[in-house]
Amino acid sequence: MPEQEQFLDVIDRDLAEQRFQAALALDPLPPERVALACAWGRVLAEDVASPVDVPAFDRANVDGYAVRAADTFGASEQAPRRLRLLHETIHPGHAPRVALEPGQAIAIATGGMLPRGADAVVMVEHTDVVAAAAGLMPPDNRGAEPPPQLLVRRAVAPGANLTFAGTDLTASELLVYAGTLLSSRETGVLAAAGIDQVPVVRQPRVAVLSTGDELIAPGENPRAASVYDSNQRIIADAVREAGGVPVELGIVADEVVALRARLREALAACDVVLLSGGTSKGSGDLSYRVVSELSDPGIVAHGVALKPGKPICLAATQGKAVVVLPGFPTSAVFTFHEFVAPVIRRLAGLRQRPRNTVPAELAVKVNSEIGRTEYLLVNLVRAADAVDVAASPAPAPRAAESAAARLLAWPLGKGSGSVTTFSRADGFVTIGRHEEMVEAHAPVEVTLLADTIEPADLVVIGSHCLGLDLILSELSHAGWRTKSLTVGSLAGLEAARRGQCDVAGVHLLDPASGQYNEPFVTPELLLVRGYGRMQGVVFRPGDARFEGRQAAEALRAAAADPHCVMINRNAGSGTRLLLDQHLQGIRPPGYAVQPRNHSAVAAAVRQGRADWGVCIASAAHAAGLGFLPLQAERYDFLVPRSRAERPAVQAFLALLDSPPLRARLAARGCLASCAG
Repeated sequence: MPEQEQFLDVIDRDLAEQRFQAALALDPLPPERVALACAWGRVLAEDVASPVDVPAFDRANVDGYAVRAADTFGASEQAPRRLRLLHETIHPGHAPRVALEPGQAIAIATGGMLPRGADAVVMVEHTDVVAAAAGLMPPDNRGAEPPPQLLVRRAVAPGANLTFAGTDLTASELLVYAGTLLSSRETGVLAAAGIDQVPVVRQPRVAVLSTGDELIAPGENPRAASVYDSNQRIIADAVREAGGVPVELGIVADEVVALRARLREALAACDVVLLSGGTSKGSGDLSYRVVSELSDPGIVAHGVALKPGKPICLAATQGKAVVVLPGFPTSAVFTFHEFVAPVIRRLAGLRQRPRNTVPAELAVKVNSEIGRTEYLLVNLVRAADAVDVAASPAPAPRAAESAAARLLAWPLGKGSGSVTTFSRADGFVTIGRHEEMVEAHAPVEVTLLADTIEPADLVVIGSHCLGLDLILSELSHAGWRTKSLTVGSLAGLEAARRGQCDVAGVHLLDPASGQYNEPFVTPELLLVRGYGRMQGVVFRPGDARFEGRQAAEALRAAAADPHCVMINRNAGSGTRLLLDQHLQGIRPPGYAVQPRNHSAVAAAVRQGRADWGVCIASAAHAAGLGFLPLQAERYDFLVPRSRAERPAVQAFLALLDSPPLRARLAARGCLASCAG
């Protein structure tokens, strides 16, 4: 195997950012003119003044009659003023064809242009139209009957019920200042002034390129050892969120000439270039090698004391940022937001967003690595002492929970290679590079990944189960927000005892009594009967070491075979307790490999990374594996008594007891014979 190089200069995060930004041209990009219809969300590059008065004419604010105010003085219900009513009606969008003389009135609609001579509008409900009184008005010179009269029963002052030209805006008045992020309010004002194009800061074009022989695009047929490229999608959309325009350049295999050509293409067309993968110094990691050919100044940092994100490579050429993000999704996302998003926002003329943080307590003890700043992704749950049991039983709208509610931060420990951890986290805790451990219940500051926290109506902590996924899906469709943390049965039991969740899913076997779950119930908990599952030994069909044998016999034989590799389960899970009981101290090959759910066990056996393991029947059948029944078990739920009356808990219990759901659970492999 070729020798792997080591990072030569792993530096502090702040120093890396300082070097990086010092090498970049960070002024907002030159302006461009865009149609107003496309200007929402853009940053205005120049002050914009109104070219016209708004409104451009004196206009009526009500339906009524344009009059000279002086002609209405003294009018009352008992003694109305009589005015000659002209035959014309002034409608919006039509200029009046007559001027108003003393003693005259003319009908006008809301928004109509006030005729010359008028200085007020009397509302229609304060008037009556009558025929001319006999003898009071002579016929006109053609012998026609005199026009009708308008009886005005309430006097108006000059300017009543109208808006004068330029009252809202005057020509040359500044409407929106440079640097403003255009929202619907600003675009509405610009439209009112007749502006159809505006100068905005050009959005930076950001090249996004994934590298690696193992990568395939979503939608392609998977091949052996292939990995779907999720980085391109998440980074491209993160570029949009930061105010840039992603230019997706696809996937380049680990081939120097092709990668060098694609990098030149990206630098010629874009303002920022992002590569993901190939940033380490292994023999197949080419991205950093190609980027190292850049100058002015080229690479400014390769290796930053971060977790996740240590192998990031920061470079610049001709003032443009060139960054090689780590290939692991969580590392790539974190380092993008730490180093790249601020650069894109500055080029786009956007202000930097302040980080929204909330105080919390760490739910469990966490060990960290000395020498690296660690970003620990967490889920937030509300502690029992802040539960609002009087909340409305309807899923929507929900009563607001106390702003002072105590929050607990549960670590999400799937590692930087996980594609789901970042999407499911509420925020992260920053652990300093000199901290080796953070104790349970220690106060921490959680940086939120979204603008606000949306507290879950129902928090479930404990063992994972496909049946539980079904229940939570049904609740979600009914409008409830749910959150599920897979930490194992023992951790779920402890969380329920401490009131840190609404429901804990458990399948704990008590060796002394042979009973599931009930021996572990303490006075502060309610045991809710769930359903049955079958645990068993899984193997690839056709494996003679397992075919046709009893599960316990096959398990013992496999454990004694040094060439038969197992896949274990995480400590604290009910399956791990069951396995350890059968292994009786034996540690077969693979014992140290401990995935956190049944599906991962089945996947390892199906892919040949292990020869056998123990998981539930539904996971085995979904993977097409052989299955030897080992232990019928109960999967039940523990509910803290302090939370039992919460509306979401009651909805959970009602759904669990419904015949349609029980039938669907049975169809998924949950054993009706075990359902209490």
